[in-house]
Amino acid sequence: MYQALYRKWRPQTFDEVVGQKHITETLKNQVKTGRLSHAYIFIGTRGTGKTTCARILAKAVNCENPVDGNPCGKCAACRGITEGSVMDVVELDAASNNGVDNVRALREEAVFSPTSVKKRVYIIDEVHMLSLSAFNALLKILEEPPEHLMFILATTELQKVPATILSRCQRHSFRRIDTPEIAEYLEYIAKQEQLKLSHEAAELIARLAEGGVRDALSLLDQCSARQEIDVDAVYSAMGMAGNRRIAQLLSLVLEHKTPEALKSFASLWMDGKDPATLLGELAGLLRDSLMFRVAPKGAVELVSGSYDMETLRGFAKRLTTEELLSSLDTLQRGQAAMKDVKNPKLTAELTIVSLCESPAGESLGELRARISRLEEELSRGIPIPAAPAAGNSEPEEEDWGQPPPTKDYYGDIDEDRDEQDPGEDFDGDIDPMDFAEEQPEDSFLQRSDKLSSQSQPAPVANSAINDRELWAAVCEKAAPELPMDLRMHIKDGASVEAVREGQVLKLMVKAGFIYGRFNKPDVISKLSAAASAVSGREMRVLISEKQEQQPRQKRDLEELKAFKEVRFI
Repeated sequence: MYQALYRKWRPQTFDEVVGQKHITETLKNQVKTGRLSHAYIFIGTRGTGKTTCARILAKAVNCENPVDGNPCGKCAACRGITEGSVMDVVELDAASNNGVDNVRALREEAVFSPTSVKKRVYIIDEVHMLSLSAFNALLKILEEPPEHLMFILATTELQKVPATILSRCQRHSFRRIDTPEIAEYLEYIAKQEQLKLSHEAAELIARLAEGGVRDALSLLDQCSARQEIDVDAVYSAMGMAGNRRIAQLLSLVLEHKTPEALKSFASLWMDGKDPATLLGELAGLLRDSLMFRVAPKGAVELVSGSYDMETLRGFAKRLTTEELLSSLDTLQRGQAAMKDVKNPKLTAELTIVSLCESPAGESLGELRARISRLEEELSRGIPIPAAPAAGNSEPEEEDWGQPPPTKDYYGDIDEDRDEQDPGEDFDGDIDPMDFAEEQPEDSFLQRSDKLSSQSQPAPVANSAINDRELWAAVCEKAAPELPMDLRMHIKDGASVEAVREGQVLKLMVKAGFIYGRFNKPDVISKLSAAASAVSGREMRVLISEKQEQQPRQKRDLEELKAFKEVRFI
């Protein structure tokens, strides 16, 4: 009968355990010196050797002829424990024996001396599944057990084990095993099993195992039906060919091809892909690309292994670190939103549209992503297009087939004036007063743009702006972000007055309800951001109450009596 590889190759001695030398050496020395604890707790993720070491320790303390702290594997005790015929070594699953009655029965049996071996050993796997009453029932015997009794507890979730239990046990933490160690172990087993396993495929399986030997052996067992196990064979056997479609979807997102990206998502959804799983796989691809971006030398060991190196390297070159972080944040928000909606498919589609469109958001992550993209293009010598004028809220329709007409700084020359004075010669001098009635006064933002276009330093342009103009520009910038009632108050000079002192813009707000509406962290942060944007430098906004100019006069008693505001009884 065929036996799974992880069962067939389960270690039988401490020396055969992979990647946990810091624990196996300690246990071997304790067995050799006889300084054994009455209770152990093994902590670690799945497939790292907790239960295996517990079984080896149970054999080592009962072995008749131990070899350097390892069980010999030949005596009756070792063979009986391996075969499961020794009744004094009991292995319990706490997930199915988690009640207080199960622990009471265990406690009643534990007091009896072993019949065929030196020590009675109880191995309790997934001990965190015990109920609180069961833990309490285990406390006394765990603290003061008979000399012939030993407990070995194993868990993957240390935080669920009470501190009263932990304080009575000797703790050993099992770590995730490094990818090179697992790959080397897989190649050794493949050689023994006469499997043709390539080194690249062994590394891929090791990365997919996420630090667990048992998972790695299960994956190798799944691929063993192939005559030659290479990278393509692993992808095919793992059902990971769909990951290439995820990479194609991300490429469409980066190219801002929203219709094609939505069609690709619809195709994956029709093939049975869960929307939440799809967003998770996109996040995993971006995470691996981020590892390549920030740690190119150690990326091979940091990535999950679900995608080939060339794909990850390509995405890492196309995206900046800030763009990767911003996209990951968008995907995480989409995944979190799926927990509270009835239509996860719609949420996934909206998330994909958000990634494709790359809206010019105001969040810190989105701003960093936009700035990093501009810096990346500038470093490559790519010219950056000029920003549109601040006053143009709607773009004008243009014929993209013809080049735009060249305009003067002050705009086009009035054709009506040329028709009225055809004989007048134009000497090249323009009087700004000629345009006083035809052109409205430029706003603060427009004047700043014009001054910047003439290569004037920003501080010079801003120094000429008085407090009233600066506050008007801040109001114009911050108004879309503020509630409706604040939009009316910020432009009301009787409610708010602004004074600039260096890099601080002090707002004196009318006391009472209006002051309470302004004196909020989110309102102050939005006003500070607007002040920094329009001034071209970092500015803070401080809120204070406006003092009444004419305090209310106190009326004397005779005046109050005249108006009948008081009565005497």
